[in-house]
Amino acid sequence: MQSIIAMQVPDFKAQAFQNNEFIEVTQDSLKGKWAILFFYPADFSFVCPTELGDIADQYEKLQSINTEVYSVSTDSHFVHKAWWDASDTIKKVKFPMIADPTGALSRALGTYIEEDGMATRATFIIDPEGIIQVAEYSSTSIGRSAEEIVRKVQAAQFVAEHDGEVCPANWKPGSATLKPGLDLVGKI
Repeated sequence: MQSIIAMQVPDFKAQAFQNNEFIEVTQDSLKGKWAILFFYPADFSFVCPTELGDIADQYEKLQSINTEVYSVSTDSHFVHKAWWDASDTIKKVKFPMIADPTGALSRALGTYIEEDGMATRATFIIDPEGIIQVAEYSSTSIGRSAEEIVRKVQAAQFVAEHDGEVCPANWKPGSATLKPGLDLVGKI
């Protein structure tokens, strides 16, 4: 499988549910600010609402660092609305919930599970030009941490703004970074 890091987000057009309205989202919607595509298996499930609730709790922070969140599942936009209406956890979601009932976007990003007809858990952090900077895939039974996603967005933003610097493990804003060079080889 070819890596999708540094690739352009594929062309897509999808219906989404956001703030009690249906909207259209395309690859161009992701441009101009940082974006997170947050794939999950299914509405009305078990781990998924805990993840969407967790990322909803970090949504204001993400918006404050010029980042939009787009959750994606193979459910329809109608099912997203029904879930939002039925669940107090999902009612916290203010970001667009993209519907991918054909699995086209899920397939394009390698998240589609053919035998189940749904997406696996996957997170993509995309820069303002629409280039994928982070791609992570997880088993459907392992939930993600929104705090870690925020940290990765912050690290990607730092690296984009500071040419030649890199963020070591567990880096957080204000922490020391590294400038790769021959003088560091074997000294870390």
